[in-house]
Amino acid sequence: MAGVLGAIRQWFDPEEVRRVGNTPDYRFSLANERTFLAWIRTGLALVAGGLATAQFLPPLPIAHLREVIAVALLLLGGAVAVRAVDRWARTERAMRLGRDLPATRFPALLAVAVGIGSVLLVVAVLVQAFQ
Repeated sequence: MAGVLGAIRQWFDPEEVRRVGNTPDYRFSLANERTFLAWIRTGLALVAGGLATAQFLPPLPIAHLREVIAVALLLLGGAVAVRAVDRWARTERAMRLGRDLPATRFPALLAVAVGIGSVLLVVAVLVQAFQ
C-alpha cells in the first residue's frame, strides 16, 4: 500500500520528482511532457466518443449494445488518463536516475482494445443494415 501511495504522491507533488537523481536535459523532460499530453488527448477523445455514443447513437439491434460501447469508451478514456500520468512520473524518475525508460505494454493493449471494439461495431452495423 505504501508503494501505491508513493507513486500517487509523485503524480501530484512536483518536488517529489525533483528530490531524486540529477536534472535531465530539459529537452527530454519537455518531450516526456508532450508524450503525456498526447496520451491525455487520447483519453479525452475516448471519453468524448463514449459521451457521443451514449447521447447520439441510435439504439442498436442488440439490446444495450449502445450503452456497453459508451461505458467501455468512458472507462478506457479514464484508464488512459491515469496511465498517462503514471507513465510520465515513472519516465521522469528514470531519466533523473540515469536508468532505462520503463517498459510498458499499455499501447499494445490499447490498440488491441480499439481494434476489437472496431470489429464489434462493424458487426453491429452490418446486423442493423440487414434487418
